[in-house]
Parts: sequence; C-alpha cells; structure tokens
Amino acid sequence: MKRSAKPIPWLMAGEEFPAVSSAWGAKEPAPGLLAAGGALDPKSLMRAYNGGIFPWFSLGQPILWWSPNPRMVLETSQFKLHRSLKKTLLRFLETPNCVVRFDSAFEQVITACAEASRDDQAGTWIVPEMIAAYIELHKAGHAHSVETWVDGELVGGLYCVNLGRMVFGESMFSKHTDASKIALAALVTFCKTKGISLIDCQQNTQHLTSLGAGEITREAFTVHVKEQTENPAPEWIFETPYWDEILTNHA
Repeated sequence: MKRSAKPIPWLMAGEEFPAVSSAWGAKEPAPGLLAAGGALDPKSLMRAYNGGIFPWFSLGQPILWWSPNPRMVLETSQFKLHRSLKKTLLRFLETPNCVVRFDSAFEQVITACAEASRDDQAGTWIVPEMIAAYIELHKAGHAHSVETWVDGELVGGLYCVNLGRMVFGESMFSKHTDASKIALAALVTFCKTKGISLIDCQQNTQHLTSLGAGEITREAFTVHVKEQTENPAPEWIFETPYWDEILTNHA
C-alpha cells in the first residue's frame, strides 16, 4: 500500500516556521516542502533565510516554503573557472565599456530572470508576487543584483540575498554568451574577498555542478547559516581589483 504524505502546515502571516527537520523527505511527493501560506514581507523572508528556508511556487499556487535535504551549495574555494570562461572574462575586462556593477538595476535583473526561458521548466517561479517581495527586500538592503553591462546594455546578471556573511543565490539570466557566468564569477570573487565561504544554490543542477557546486546535508547547511548570519554584512560595492583574486587563483 502506498504511504500517504504527511500534512503540510498552513502558516498565518507572521507565524513561525516549523522545524526544517519536518520537511517532506525523499519518499514524499515534493521532497523538501516544509510549509504553505504565510507572507512574503521582508521580515518573513529574512526569518526564512536565517532558518535555511526559501519560498518557491508557481502562478496560481499558495506561497510554498522549502528546506531540501541535501542542499546544493557552492563553496567559493571550489568555483571552477574553466579555461573558456577565463578567456571570455579576460576579454571582457580588456574591452572598453564592459563592466560589472552591483545594485544599479535590481528590478531589471529580477524581471529579466523571470522572463528567461529555461529548458527544464515551463513558465517561471518568479511570479509578480515574488518580484514585488524581493524588490522590497532589496530596498531594505538584503537583496542584491550582480550585473554584466556591455556598451551601456544590461546583458546578464543574477540576484541574491545576503544576511551577515551568508549569500543565498536566487536566479540568473543571460542575453549574451557567458554573461551570467561573468556575473557569477564576480559574485564569487567578491565573496572570497569579503570572507564569505559558501553561496547557497538551493537545488542541484548539472550547470551548477559544472561550476563546482555540490551537496551538503541540511543539518550542516543550517549550522553554517546560523554561524555566518551572526557576522556583519559586507558593503556591496564591487571594485576592479577584486578580479585579481579569482584570476590569480585559477591560473
């Protein structure tokens, strides 16, 4: 007889999240699903991220909260700057009017991420409600964009959440070849420069694996988050000399 899935808690706005250990397991219909409902205000989002939880749902669904086990992460020391990407990056840095910026076009970046087509999914989980919520989180100083610009055009980028010395990656987009990878390389070199050792990637994908990401247990992840979010957050300004760290150590 097939085992029935255990009920998922329904949260009222402002209600505390259940223990992440109660999330659906590997044999449940949606491994990692923790709760539904609640709110997407900055306070709720910060409480979620501090607990190793993130929202992820599609249009027409309620807010769904997740804490998967294992957790996909990118240790900044393990980032793979492949030879082809290094050549692209060096060419980018040597070309006039090519620059990486932080937080100059957050709304454009998250909107472009929502509109990006992906081979492994139909539609987007970055629904209007999510866009509005993360714009508010950006205004509160906790969500950031990393942007690749060429000749005054935004051609790629990513957005993420930062609490203390912890960075939670959310989504990327690219209009030019490797533009999003350049943004990720910039984020990695910024994190390494600022003493941030781990970037949360949430879910396992072949693309992330190719760049050096791997899985750790949920327990190890939540312990790391608790330790790192107690530290002060860095100032989100990207300076050109930061590139030396990643280019020197990925010869």
